Formats: sequence, C-alpha cells, structure tokens
Amino acid sequence: MTQPKRKIAVDLHAHLGSSVAPSILWSIAHRQGIKLPVKDYWDFQEMITMDRNRKNNDLDDMHNNFFHWTELIQSSPEAIQESVKSVIGGGYRACNITVQELRFNPMFRNRGGERDLDHIITSAIWGMEQAILEYPQVKAGLILMVERLQSMDLGEIIFNKAIKYSKRGVIGVDIAGAEKKTFSMRAYKPIFNRVRKAGLGITIHTGEAGSLEELAYVVREIKPDRIGHGILCVKDKSIMKDIIKQGIILETCPTSNLKNNVVKDLKELKNIYRTLLKNKVKFTINTDGAEMYRTNILKEHELLLTNKILTQKEIDNCTKIALESTFIK
Repeated sequence: MTQPKRKIAVDLHAHLGSSVAPSILWSIAHRQGIKLPVKDYWDFQEMITMDRNRKNNDLDDMHNNFFHWTELIQSSPEAIQESVKSVIGGGYRACNITVQELRFNPMFRNRGGERDLDHIITSAIWGMEQAILEYPQVKAGLILMVERLQSMDLGEIIFNKAIKYSKRGVIGVDIAGAEKKTFSMRAYKPIFNRVRKAGLGITIHTGEAGSLEELAYVVREIKPDRIGHGILCVKDKSIMKDIIKQGIILETCPTSNLKNNVVKDLKELKNIYRTLLKNKVKFTINTDGAEMYRTNILKEHELLLTNKILTQKEIDNCTKIALESTFIK
C-alpha cells in the first residue's frame, strides 16, 4: 500500500544543545564516563527537558537550568558527531524535515579549551554528512554561534572558524544569549562585514527579550539576513517597516517563547503573529530545540493552528518563506 505523500517541513532555528534526544545524551554520557547528578534515566530526562507545566523565569534561567548538561555531554568530537547526525536524521524520520539548519557554539563543546576547536567543528560536519548520506532527501547546514557572555576575542575566533569552514558545511553565524551590559553589538559590525563577504548567512538573536534599542540597531546597521525571534518588533511600527525594507526574515519559535516567559500566554502569542501578518513582516516557524521543549515542528504548526493563531494557508506560507530564506545553497 502506497503511503500518502507527507508535506515537507523546515526548521531554520534549532540549537544543538536542546535538540538531541535524552536517550542519546544518556548513552553518550555513560560511554564517556561523565558523572551525572542523577542515576535514573527518567530523572535525567526530566532534568534536561520541560514538561507541559514547567517554565523558566527568563532566558538566563533557561541556559543555567538546561544547557550546562547537554553541552557538557556533547563536548567531544565523537559526541558532537553523533549528536548532529541524530538531530538531522531524527527530524526527517519524525517530521519530514527536508531542510535543517542546526546551530551551536563550538567553544561550549571543547571543555574550556581542552579539545581542539577544529576537531569539534569538523566532527560536527562529519555527523551532518553522515546524516545526509543516510537521508539524501535532506539538505542540512551548520551555524556557528557566539554567546554574548563571551569576550569579543573569543567571538572573533568563532567567526573566523565559520569563514574557514564556509565551503564545508558551515553556512552562517549567529550571536545568542540574553542581553548583557558588557556586550557591544556595535563592536561586531566590522566582523559581520567580513563574514558577509565570505558568503555566509547572518542571523542574530535579538528582539526576543530585552531592549528595542539593540533590535533597532541590528535591523538598521548590521542588516542581517534573518533575526532569531525578533518578536519585540511588534511594539514599534518603524522597526517593522525597516525589517521589511531590509528584507529580513524573523525566525519565530512559539513554544520556546511561551516556556521562557518571553510571551505570557496564547492570547499574547496570537496578537504577535496577527500584528506581524498585518504589517507584512515575513517570518518562519521553528522549534528552537525540539527535545528540550518536548515539541517538534509539526507540533509547533498544530499549536498555532488549533489555537486559531494562524491558518493552514499561513503556516504553509511560512514553510515557503523558510525554503526561500535558508542559508543552504
């Protein structure tokens, strides 16, 4: 019997630290002899994922509560290779994700400098290539991230690595993490210019929480291809107009925003999406990390559809926008 043709799905905003299945992380941790704070698998699953009733107070809470353990477990060439491969293959099997962009900070996978950064990045690339060999229907690419809490010297090293591997599967760069007084987006402008000249895509976490000031600067001065989240723009029509003018695409993540108290409830979420549509701001729908939030791209679509936030036609158009705005060539 012929199976009905499934719709293709796209996930442009997924963090490796929140996308690997707990069962795989559990096995990797034990294989590497990592001492975990729990001895029972179910306690481990609860420790690194969020059930329906669990929320973080803010973005710092999310990073402190979850990413410490997932990043530690993924911190070896072998572990990151297996992790990347599992996410890309698992996304295709579960949701028919045929375009998968996966982002991570390589310095948070090298045990504070104990492991060589090039080995970490090339192992991630090999994991991606293995997944594509198994699932030739899939296109995938890696985005290297800098965290706002890192010094600019370290950030420049990561961006230089992205340029170095831009012909081997690294497709873009990102800056992530909660806003910090010690961080200067302005200082990164010359580096972004070099990244752009190297042919890499640029996406920046901004306008998720924090100030409109940074969002406005990113939109008007950095002019990235895409913005991670960016939903604060609904509070300022001039910023929305500039987003449209610059052709910037928002990478929205519904469940993540709800779980991290960026959006307080479904009513506010609906208002955000309807405002984006009303002002003709283009956006995509993404998971941010399916395993940590106990979701997947199809559940994200279902959340928006069943709560009458978006129509099926609007969701399908988001997939079309994602296919048009991927950094994968």
